[in-house]
Amino acid sequence: MMRPPLSSAATALLRALIERTGLPRDRILLREFRSVDWNSLSYSGERHEISLRLPPPDAEARADVLVDGLSENEFDIPGHILADIVVAAGPMKGEDGSIGIEIEALTLRNE
Repeated sequence: MMRPPLSSAATALLRALIERTGLPRDRILLREFRSVDWNSLSYSGERHEISLRLPPPDAEARADVLVDGLSENEFDIPGHILADIVVAAGPMKGEDGSIGIEIEALTLRNE
């Protein structure tokens, strides 16, 4: 079954998270990325669940860079505002020395 491509908000959010680690894109494993539409009376957007795995040898240091101050950081997401972002789980150390991190975020359309 073919999955639909990520939305523009999801793509920009993923790009910003990867850049924050300082690692090349091809060194980070995207384990899962789920986005669902989200609406309130005044706003519309998407809720995102992201699961990443950072490789050794410096996985712990890169994970610290990613999660340190994450909720206070501003992200450039064209046409959207990052309303909320939190580390939902992790950092979790794998047997191979990699680090797993799960992040949840809410993006709102900036209309």
